[in-house]
Amino acid sequence: MVTVLPLYPVQFDCFVLYCVWQVRPRQDKDVAIIQMEDLVTQVIAQSVSRTRAGWFSGLMGVVIFSGSLPATRLAVMDFDPVFVTVARAAIAGIIAVLILMVSRPVRPIRSQWVSLLVVAGGVVVGFPLLTALALEHISSARSIVFIGLLPLATAIFGLLRGGERPRAVFWFFSIVGSALVAGFAATGSEAGALSGDLYMLGAIVVCGLGYAEGGKLSRQLGGWQVICWALVISVVPMAVLCALTLPEQMGAIGMPAWLGLGYVSLFSMLIGFFFWYRGLALGGIATVGQLQLLQPFMGLILAALILAEPVSPAMIGVTVAVVLCVAGARRFA
Repeated sequence: MVTVLPLYPVQFDCFVLYCVWQVRPRQDKDVAIIQMEDLVTQVIAQSVSRTRAGWFSGLMGVVIFSGSLPATRLAVMDFDPVFVTVARAAIAGIIAVLILMVSRPVRPIRSQWVSLLVVAGGVVVGFPLLTALALEHISSARSIVFIGLLPLATAIFGLLRGGERPRAVFWFFSIVGSALVAGFAATGSEAGALSGDLYMLGAIVVCGLGYAEGGKLSRQLGGWQVICWALVISVVPMAVLCALTLPEQMGAIGMPAWLGLGYVSLFSMLIGFFFWYRGLALGGIATVGQLQLLQPFMGLILAALILAEPVSPAMIGVTVAVVLCVAGARRFA
């Protein structure tokens, strides 16, 4: 009699063990079954471990990114927004060049350079420039709540660029979480300039694309390699523009602006992406991307501590609801 093997989603090794089991004497088959079950258990455990590691890395990235807009707000108080954009990319790019020179990773192939250009355009140039321009018109607190739309943008581009197919319940939690944040922004006490809001919406679109493209590419190159190569692509033009836009009176720049520039250059532009792209690669672009729903409220807390901006009870209530949406999205992704 021929034994039919149930079709479990395991690695090819399981199939090999099964074939060996079929040709072995009966007394050896129990050993083969045990080996097969152990292998399946290992595969499942590795998958769970990778997912948890992805969520932890993603959370670390979100914590670092939460300080980006308050730090940018400090920087544009004394620096021109264009200078802040090119200076942060140039500083991070020089550090990235040194990292790549020391580590000597494998160079990207031709098709990967195209994806790196997309990453550079989205997260190295597009998002920093548009947010810096927005912060000339609206407060840090108002700009931060727009970041709540970023998980949905990242999930959509993850669908288009990364080929991910989350379940319908995932999209429900993602849309509800984004709607909560968008509603919180719309009902805020600050009216906000239309131009600043439009800049922020543009920043969300290009950043979502850059996140999804970088997350997909991180599965091939690794998270820190992706952001380093993207910065290397941009370092020469950014350094030239940085030299051309230097403030005429450097002595007039206050220490808070320097600290803000330092934070967005080292943490927001480089270190944060080490964690973030690793998280997207391990845990999934759409699923780990939902952690960004927490970023507005982490950022608002920092804005309250650093910029003395108020934290309302409504923010606390929406934060709790958003945390539940993140948990739901993670559960049904």
